[in-house]
Amino acid sequence: MCPNCEDFARTVLLLGQLALYADMVGADLEFVEAVSPSLAVSLPEPPPGMVADGYDPDGGPAYPGDS
Repeated sequence: MCPNCEDFARTVLLLGQLALYADMVGADLEFVEAVSPSLAVSLPEPPPGMVADGYDPDGGPAYPGDS
C-alpha cells in the first residue's frame, strides 16, 4: 500500500462523516465550520491512480456567473 493511501482514505472518511453530522437535526454547526477546513487542508496528495493522468481541474465548463 502506498504511504499516503491510508491517511487519504481516513481523512476522506472523516470529511464524509462530518458532512453527515452537519445534516443532522441539532448538529453543532459552529463545530462543523471550525473542523471542516482543517480536515480539508490536511488531505495529503491523492494516491497514484486516483486521478487520471493529465487531469486539469480548471479544464471543465464555466460555472454560471463565471466569466
